[in-house]
Amino acid sequence: MTTQTQTSEPLRWGILGTGGIAGMFADDLRLSGAGELVAVASRSAERAAAFAARTSAPRFHAGHAELLASDDIDAVYIAVPHTVHRDVAVAAIESGKAVLVEKPFTVNRAQAEELVKLARSHGVFLMEAMWTRFLPHMVRIRELLAQGRLGDVRLVTAEHGVWFRRNPAHRMFDPHLGGGALLDLGVYPLSFMSMVLGPPASVQAATHFGDTGVDGQTAVVLGYEQGRQAVATTSMQAWLPNRATIAGTDARIDIDTMWYRATTFTLTARTGATERFEFPVPGSGLRFQTEEVARCVRAGLLESPVLPLDEVCQIMGTMDEVRAQVGLRYPGE
Repeated sequence: MTTQTQTSEPLRWGILGTGGIAGMFADDLRLSGAGELVAVASRSAERAAAFAARTSAPRFHAGHAELLASDDIDAVYIAVPHTVHRDVAVAAIESGKAVLVEKPFTVNRAQAEELVKLARSHGVFLMEAMWTRFLPHMVRIRELLAQGRLGDVRLVTAEHGVWFRRNPAHRMFDPHLGGGALLDLGVYPLSFMSMVLGPPASVQAATHFGDTGVDGQTAVVLGYEQGRQAVATTSMQAWLPNRATIAGTDARIDIDTMWYRATTFTLTARTGATERFEFPVPGSGLRFQTEEVARCVRAGLLESPVLPLDEVCQIMGTMDEVRAQVGLRYPGE
């Protein structure tokens, strides 16, 4: 569908939420000519004012509704806690703005499908802010895969482990905010595996729970046709090497530390010959997703072909299965 208004001007952005990732988004938006920050909003006027000052936003709003009603905003970036992604995204879609929702897209697949259906019925652009998918090294990896440089891909491994000091008041430890390793960290490797191998045929998961009721550490083995496998490891209790590998019959790709950020990788052939790929990127790398939103809106697209909405729903479904197997539920579900 291509019903959203097209524009060749930089997209005028509003940011809903004032956390760390929202600050990184604002900083990187300044590095792109495809968008500009117009306003920020928070449920707290104090937080909104402080965030606007920190990010040089022209104005701030105390509450989301006022920003969503603004005529001078084309797109909104939603960076509120996981458990309210769905409600805030509904309001944003109904306002007619293009919508970029921070990962995880929602708490579960049912909510994700609800948002997709609503966006399609309103003719509004919608995308998950899985910014890793749009980084230059990921673009090159997809090209190498499409060229068949690895042969038959047999195994994908990826990990995302960041140690968090125990703090029950922090969102990562709060089940009411969708805390835990899986939704916040595990979504990265699971989305990466979806990009490489598509939807899994089987899911096996194991979890260690922290004392606040969220998962502190989760490991997932995904099975695919013809015996292909993917192994995702995620932890908020340990600082992992945070590397990723795609291994095929002819060659493998080893992505360096912090594989989900702007980084480098090596392609090693079965003969031992290597090729090194480096991609200098200013900033944190979040600007590439904003450029994808601008490209799609200019083309009149309602979703990104690089990260289709049906795939996002499928990834949420994989995480639903992981949670069902280990008994991870959030209040109100």
